[in-house]
Formats: sequence, structure tokens, C-alpha cells
Amino acid sequence: MLQIAYRARDITEAHIVAGLLEANGIEAHVGGHYLQGAMGEIGAAGFSNVHVDDEDLYRARQLVSEYEQTSGSSVSRAASDGEDRPDHYARWFLLALAIVALILLQVY
Repeated sequence: MLQIAYRARDITEAHIVAGLLEANGIEAHVGGHYLQGAMGEIGAAGFSNVHVDDEDLYRARQLVSEYEQTSGSSVSRAASDGEDRPDHYARWFLLALAIVALILLQVY
């Protein structure tokens, strides 16, 4: 089973981290390609994740932690304790989208 080792800001960062993990012998998979495109120009944060096998999760998170320290990232994006929540901005966007959809359904 795959676990989330890193929550990236965007699909590019997810691929950078996946490349880092693969360079260190950990098979990594990037998820969220199609969701990223659906969001368009809005900046779909929280939809791009790097997944690894269960047995590689601990080592992957160590490498991610080192990456965050050297990249100057101020916010840790590693998944913690199985918590699987989207980014704050993505949640607000989806809420706004649902409200607009409800309004349009009432109008038509």
C-alpha cells in the first residue's frame, strides 16, 4: 500500500521530491496530475502528493525533512500520522465552487 510521504505546493515540486527519493533508491509516485489541471490558474495547492511504499515511508520522510531544511521551506508538507487533509486554500476554493453550483442550480 502507498502512503503520502510529501504534500507538494504544485506538481513541479512533487516531481522534484519524487526525483530526490528515487535518486536515493526509494520508488516514488506522484499523484494529483489531473486535479492540478482542473484547478487551472488558481494555484491548486494541496493536490499534488508524493507516495511511497509502506516500508519506505520512514526513510522517505527523513529525506523530505532534509530537503525542506536545505530548500528553505518554512512549512513542513510531510503527511503526519495519517492525516489526509487538503490545503487550506483548496478547501476554500471547493467551498466557493459548491456555492456557485448551488446558486446556478436554483437559477436554472
